[in-house]
Amino acid sequence: MPVTYLGTEQAIARPGLRMVVVGNVPSPWGEAAKGIFHIKRLDWVGVRLAYDDKALHQWAGQRSGPIAIYNDEPPRAGWADILLLAERLAPEPSLLPGDAAERATMFGLAHEICGQEGLGWARRLQLIHAGAFGPRAGQYLARKYGYSPAVGANATARVTALLRLLATRLAMQRQAGSPYYLGAAPTAADVYSATFVGLFRPLPPEHCPMTEAFRGAYDRRDPETDAALDPILLEHRDMMYARHLELPLSL
Repeated sequence: MPVTYLGTEQAIARPGLRMVVVGNVPSPWGEAAKGIFHIKRLDWVGVRLAYDDKALHQWAGQRSGPIAIYNDEPPRAGWADILLLAERLAPEPSLLPGDAAERATMFGLAHEICGQEGLGWARRLQLIHAGAFGPRAGQYLARKYGYSPAVGANATARVTALLRLLATRLAMQRQAGSPYYLGAAPTAADVYSATFVGLFRPLPPEHCPMTEAFRGAYDRRDPETDAALDPILLEHRDMMYARHLELPLSL
């Protein structure tokens, strides 16, 4: 079902699970959180981020997204915090492996996708360095991600290394008979991978009605990155949306 979006005052007054998300852009962190809630069939409502909304800032604690808020509990902004909240609210189906070693591997993969200096972080720096965003968005993202010319110049190497890491893992799993990153069922790592690949190849307009300016930025290409973006990553993304995630995106 499409996401129900409320205004700030309505969301604050409503009990249960609410999440502040970036509107009209498929931010992969937000789309991953939506995907986790969808798989777990959690009842929640969205609030689109508005940078000049003082009440929203006071309630959520920061001007960013996604930020999940459950009842009167403190806001949760980190990808791992949101995942663990979802696991607590809906233990089944679990998106965490039961085996301790596999759980550690999953969190390691997830950090390399979602965390600081991970795939999403490095891709943002790469696109800022390439001038893919307009001046206003570019300046905002540069501050948020600690951009400098030196940092941006190194981003492509980090991006390609992580893409190859993920592709190697999927190829190994495919040889073992599984389409997923760990075991025979999807974990959070599969959700993160599927949503973050959109930073390189966005879903088509009928599935992802994003603005053309951001579509062009996300689809920015260069030979090194293209060579590292193995088709297995896109095949995995398409499989996850066909089997487990929801289309079209509710932006």
